[in-house]
Formats: sequence, C-alpha cells, structure tokens
Amino acid sequence: MLPLWVPGMAVGMVSLHLLQKLLFPYLWQDLRDLLQAMGHGLSAAVRRRRGQFPTVLGRFVKLAQEQPHKPFLIYDGCVHTYQDVDRRSNQVAQVFLHQGGLKKGDTVALLMTNEPNFIHVWFGLAKLGCVVAFLNFTIRFKSLLHCISNCEPKLLVVGADMLGTLKEILPSLQKDIDVWVVTKDCTLPSVHTLLDKLEGASEDPVPVHLHCDNDLKSSVLYIFTSGTTGLPKAAVITNLQVLNAAGGLCAFGATKNDILYITLPLYHGSAALVGICGCIELGATCVLRKKFSASNFWNDCKKYNVTLIQYIGELCHYLCNQPVKEGEKDHKVRLAIGNGIRSDVWREFLDRFGNIKICEFYGTTEGNISFLNHAGKIGAIGRTNFFHKLFSPSDLIKYDFQKDEPFRNKHGWCEKVKKGEAGLLISKVNTKNPFFGYAGNKRETEKKLLHDVFKKGDLYLNSGDLLVQDQENFLYFWDRIGDTFRWKGENVSTAEVSDVVGMLDFIQDANVYGVLVPDHEGKAGMVAFTLKPDKTLNLEQIYEQVVTCLPSYACPLFLRLQETMEMTGTLKQQKFRLVGEGFNPSVITDPLYFFDSSKKSYVPLTKELHAKILSGQMKL
Repeated sequence: MLPLWVPGMAVGMVSLHLLQKLLFPYLWQDLRDLLQAMGHGLSAAVRRRRGQFPTVLGRFVKLAQEQPHKPFLIYDGCVHTYQDVDRRSNQVAQVFLHQGGLKKGDTVALLMTNEPNFIHVWFGLAKLGCVVAFLNFTIRFKSLLHCISNCEPKLLVVGADMLGTLKEILPSLQKDIDVWVVTKDCTLPSVHTLLDKLEGASEDPVPVHLHCDNDLKSSVLYIFTSGTTGLPKAAVITNLQVLNAAGGLCAFGATKNDILYITLPLYHGSAALVGICGCIELGATCVLRKKFSASNFWNDCKKYNVTLIQYIGELCHYLCNQPVKEGEKDHKVRLAIGNGIRSDVWREFLDRFGNIKICEFYGTTEGNISFLNHAGKIGAIGRTNFFHKLFSPSDLIKYDFQKDEPFRNKHGWCEKVKKGEAGLLISKVNTKNPFFGYAGNKRETEKKLLHDVFKKGDLYLNSGDLLVQDQENFLYFWDRIGDTFRWKGENVSTAEVSDVVGMLDFIQDANVYGVLVPDHEGKAGMVAFTLKPDKTLNLEQIYEQVVTCLPSYACPLFLRLQETMEMTGTLKQQKFRLVGEGFNPSVITDPLYFFDSSKKSYVPLTKELHAKILSGQMKL
C-alpha cells in the first residue's frame, strides 16, 4: 500500500504543472532557449581554451578537413564541396597576398552578385585577415562612390556581371584604390584581372597567423545599411556578431543534415551571416541562386531536396501571388527562417504550401539585440522574457512623433510604454552587448546612442523601430521612425531619393516619404515637389533621372506637384499630413503622377488608374 504522502505529492505536482501552464505557458521553452544560448557560448569558450579560434572562418577550415567531400555550395546545378571552396579561397588568398599587396587589417570592397566566386573571394580575403565590405550591387553613381569612399578600401573587387557599373564609376573612383575584376581579361584601363591569375595559383593555405584572431571584437566585415536618414552607412561587423548570427539556424532547430535555399542577396546580413555562416556553423549544405524567382522557387526546392528556406516578407508575398499549381505542397521544406512577413501572408503561405514552420526573428545589421519567435505565433517577430532581459536588457519607450525623438518627462527621463502600446525599442549598451557603430562615421554612430535614459550615466542603442508587446510578451513590428521606409525588402533613404530628384534643374524642393499600398509589404515611395519659377514639368526627364541614378526599389512610384512646400515650425519638411493622404486622387487636389515603366515616364494618376492599383490589376 502506498504511503499517504504519495497521492498528495502527485496531486501537488499536477497542480503545479497546471498552474505553470496557466501562468507561465512558455517557461520550459524559455529555459530551453537559455540553455541553448549558454551552450553555444560555452562551446566557443572551450574551443578558445583549446587553442581553436572560435570564428566562423576557423570552423569552415576545420570542416573542410573533417568532411571535405560534403557539398557546401550548390549553384546552378554545380556542386562545390567544403574542400573545393577551401582550396579555391586559398588560391584567392595567395593571389591577393603576393600580387595584390594586401596585408592583415586592410579593407577590400566587394561588388558582386550571388555566385560561388562571391564566397571564394570573401573567404580568401578573410584568410588574409582583411575586412571585407559588401557593396549593394543595385546602387549606382553617387551612392556607390559614397559607400566605396566611406569604407576606405585598398582594393575594389568587381564581379564579371558588374563591369557596366564599374565602367560608370571608374573615372570618379579614387586613384589610390586598385581595381580587380573576376574575369580572365578586361579592356578597362588600369584594371587587374583575377581568374587568369587563379589558374596557376597555389592551393596551399596562407600562413594561419594572418587570420588568427583571439579578439572576438575585431572587425571582419562592413555591411551597408541606410539607417534612418542619409546615404548608406557601413555597419561594423565583428567576429562576435558573425558568431551570434551564425547560431540563428541552430536556434530554430536546423541540423547538419539540412539543405538551405538562399535567394536573398549576399550583401545582406541575413543571407551572408544567418545563411552562409549559419550553414558553416552546422556543417550543412547551401543552395545558392543568382536572384529570387517566384516561378522557379518551389521547382528548385524539389530539385535540390531543400529543407530550409530564407525569406523576407516580400518574398513570401510574391510566392503567394503566383498562380496556384498542382503539387505545391510536394516538397521537403520544413523551416522558413526570416523576417517581415505579414500576418495575412503568413496564414496564406501555410495554407497553400503546407506544414512549414515559420521562424520569424528580429535583428538589425548594426544592432546588439535580437528576438526569436520560437512558438510560431502568427504576426510576432519574437518574444522577450526574464532570461532574455537578464542577458540582453531592452525596453520599449514612449516616442514623441511631433518632435521626432524619444519622449522625456519633466525630470528628463524616458518612460516605458504599457503593454499593447507602440514604443521605441532600445537596448542597453555594455561590455556584454556592445555597439560597434559605423566605419568612418562617428557622427552617425553617436546619433544611434541614447544617454541618461532612465538614470544618469546609462547608455542605450536606438533601434529606430517601433514595436508593440502583448500580454504574453510577444513582440510585433509597428513602424520605423525617421525618414527611412521599407519597400521590396529594402530600406529606402528619403534623403538619397530627394538628392537625386533635386538634381533636375526645374525642381525647387522635393519631399520624399512612403505611403501604404493595400496588400503590399512596406511603403511605396512618393515625392511631393515644387517647380522653380518659370520652369515647366518634364515627366519623362524625372523618370529617366530616377531610373538611372537609383536602385529599382528606391524609384518613387508616385509624384505630387505642389504650389508651395509645407514646413514644420522647426523648418523641416512636413510629412505627417502627406503620408496620411496617400496617393488618392479623390482626396488630393494637387496633380498626381504614377511611375509607368511601359511608357518610360510618369503618367497622370487618374481615379481609374488608382482603382487598378488598389485592385492589383496594375503591378507595382
């Protein structure tokens, strides 16, 4: 017969379990995430004590020895094993060491599209201890030259399919920058070729001391971000940040047996750090595509037995907009990892393409905090908890939209918002959660920091994002502060667009902002502008100007011609009313125009055309 205390204990344990489920439903998941993060950090510490450098590059070199014949990259049907990529990157390192004159600590700018050579050059330069700056291959002229000069590279390496862009900027490029192209020959003056030199280069590793680095806070990459205002800025990426990002796939349950499909551009942190470096951390395989294709997406997944995919919200939206086909659930994809997917697209994606776990996360290129939505709650970008705040302190604070700055009370302190209210995400900056800022831009680095937030002497990073937290501590993206808005998965700088439009001799002032378009991610670009006295409007010339000087995602879709430019009391351009009015010709009396690529001009935005845009008949 059981002792009397046994049933009592059983009842007590059941009661505690039910109480935990009711009051702390995510307790065990929170503990699991904590232990996983601690294990990741402990593993790195143990490797460092053993003399193994806990960097992603060190991990890759080790894998090339342990699993040399395992596919690392699959591109256009061609398999590149871990050993293949290691040896090819060794050749790149040898060429640049002996013929490029590079040394440890030099910066090299990389202007290449998605291809294996991007990885070969990146890793080869990393083996020399160089800092590699990833350039956005869609930007042009002034912006591209700004990015190159901003990171002060010794070399610029350009892909074979980017020679047209190189030709445009070559006359204006600084003379002390050596230019290399990934071709066998080139007719451009003073340009070095790489592929011909690789043919006879040694496959032996370069001396390990060149990339040996015990300092996890050493800079290894520059990844450009438009931030909140102005031209792109070079976010400093350290070994520590690369390691943290590389652990993302593992955190969502990926394993070495998975095959990841990457169609996002490698100059993005998501594709390069979470994707490529994440595969290295796991020892997994990556299928790389030149660029995203909605019509070929699922065919590729089936062809290469893909089990993981990376996304941004717009990618999922494009897939859902494809015509319905037979067998859309006939694939092996089990996890989709990314950010920015809308709740309605999330639901449609799951209904249409099968039992795929959507792993939404939040993180900025230069930020010192991230959130993961392990629970798969639709619409949430992640979740915070006691353990998360213990190691990565953050808060949502009130924001003054009229002053366009964090709200401070009569005592000068910031105030936290209540659950359910939108607040500016800030994260504490300390030795465990550092902010490395922007290369060569102390002013912009300082602008990202908030001093004396809750008490004298504290320091926080301004994320620039407004989030909402619900009662279960799930977080939801609400909007971005400042002048930047997102369109087609990219940050659009209003200052950059304004500068380009303002170059036209008939434009007096240009006010750039984003407007919501139903059933589209982000905001579409719109320019309210005034004409100079005695000048006439030339819509074809505006079209030509923006198409030539801006990346496609930054070209404004709508124009609004005003007689006078509205200003705030502090002489800033007024945007709030304009954003609210959108592009509706039934509400706005000013002349409106729409970007029509078929006519290579802006055309009057009529009520009929407006209706077609809203119904989806007119593709944006």
